[in-house]
Amino acid sequence: MKVTVIIPAAGLGTRMAPAGKKGAPSKQFFEISGVPIVIHTLRVFARNQQVSQIVVAVRKNEMERFTRQLEKEKLAEKVKVVEGGEHRQESVANALSQLKAAPDDIVLVHDAVRPFVDDEIIANVIHEVERHGAAIAGLPAVDTIKQVERAAEGAIVTSTIPRERIVQAQTPQGFRYELIKRAFDSASADGFTGTDEASLVERLGESVWVVMGSARNIKITTPADMELAEYLIGLSS
Repeated sequence: MKVTVIIPAAGLGTRMAPAGKKGAPSKQFFEISGVPIVIHTLRVFARNQQVSQIVVAVRKNEMERFTRQLEKEKLAEKVKVVEGGEHRQESVANALSQLKAAPDDIVLVHDAVRPFVDDEIIANVIHEVERHGAAIAGLPAVDTIKQVERAAEGAIVTSTIPRERIVQAQTPQGFRYELIKRAFDSASADGFTGTDEASLVERLGESVWVVMGSARNIKITTPADMELAEYLIGLSS
């Protein structure tokens, strides 16, 4: 059984760049302690003994620079670079099209800007995929969750959703190759765009299991997240 990790890294990350600033790097190339976020993420998977290969989808104009970074990090042998799309789903689809995998091989999809994932989470997701075919990392909701209806002057609460029925999805999200390929092919044929890979599998009527994620497994999206990331890097160094 082979485990492949797909990392979509073609997003622009507009919430990270200063307003109106053109030419700012994509958020995955912002640096923590002098190293791009995506490289921090790749280091975790590159040293993981269960992972056979990694495929990273980046924007066309960033492919050459990114390849040089991989060579500098001595990661080029394990990482394949493909052209990403305008949206996450297109980037993952492009990466899937480059895979030569058996139906029972495992594909993990992980956010480029979640550099603090650990080997325990990765192993637990892989284990559940082996058992059930599809699994994601997630955290139980801590805050009270309200469903709202948008109004001209804001939003109105319509109901309170029981927290025990809510998890906050993280990555990696893992699937048997046959299942994720079928899910992406179906979505493409129907013109469906999901919020994550699991949503494409869910619409097929397949079960997606949840394993415990971590509060440290943050997704770096805003400048405030960068401050927390710098702190977490300092703890681990």
